[in-house]
Amino acid sequence: MSQEKNSIVFIVGPTAVGKSEVAALLAKKINAEIISCDSMQIYKGMDIITSKPSPALIKQVPHHLIGIVAPTSRYDVSKYRKDALKKINELVKQGKTPLFVGGTGLYMTILLDGIFQAKAEDKVLRSRLYQLAKQRGGLYLYKQLAKVDPIAAKKIHPNDTKRIIRAIEVYKITGKPISQLQTQRKGLTDDYDIRIFCLHMEREALYKRIDARVERMFKQGVVKEASKLLKLRLSKTAKFAIGLRELKGYFWGAYDLEEAKEMMKQNTRQYAKRQLTWFRKDKRIQWIEVRGNEKSVTLANRIFKLLKKGQSPLITGKLKTGTVPVI
Repeated sequence: MSQEKNSIVFIVGPTAVGKSEVAALLAKKINAEIISCDSMQIYKGMDIITSKPSPALIKQVPHHLIGIVAPTSRYDVSKYRKDALKKINELVKQGKTPLFVGGTGLYMTILLDGIFQAKAEDKVLRSRLYQLAKQRGGLYLYKQLAKVDPIAAKKIHPNDTKRIIRAIEVYKITGKPISQLQTQRKGLTDDYDIRIFCLHMEREALYKRIDARVERMFKQGVVKEASKLLKLRLSKTAKFAIGLRELKGYFWGAYDLEEAKEMMKQNTRQYAKRQLTWFRKDKRIQWIEVRGNEKSVTLANRIFKLLKKGQSPLITGKLKTGTVPVI
């Protein structure tokens, strides 16, 4: 780690890979406190369904940005970035190392690279673009974006209508491509030494962990927790927590509890795949393979040794063949 800049460490990876335990052990070695990088653990009353760190772990190491927002309240990446930056400043002043832990790739990217906060907004134009998408299809708008901002088009999936429309909206209002305006962003990489470690493991092993976690959730009372949550008017983000939709169908009598459980397992596996897809795109990440039944303390020690070696804080360029998992 650099002596000139303060350091920030990220432990990311797919759900159920074991990030929380490893991070808690590592935190003790590097004088760190943990900041959640999870878009669902931010909510209160969603302890079981979002697999928040256990009370024992939280007692061992201070955790931040967990359970601080009512599930009925709107919370987005902009608010998260603001809260996270505030917490970073507090910890750095205390001589602590901020240790981000979680699987929300968007939150990590927003912190590393900054956020685009253009004032450009035209609700009438946006409504017209959405209407056009319904009439002619999202691919039509995607082709329009590719003409005016090919750089942005390469980064946005053709099916991501929301981002496509936002990019077109910004271009029509400002006359400048959103990709050009985004280069003006400022992120953590400008002021801190950053180390990012992504835990991963063989697919079948991860799937077994996911299945075991879902089984534990049911033993811990996820059905009761979901029942309480579904009586609330949940925010647009909170309502998409895996488990709510699946158990809602069970409550309505569409299928039995066992089927709801299997749906949760399957949807969590799909989520893990999406998480890894996101992380694979970031060449700054250093991949840490979880070998067999490797214990958390061993993993924490491996990462600690890498940090002590003082390797380049940002991993750039192509990763070696085989180091990025396919799942």
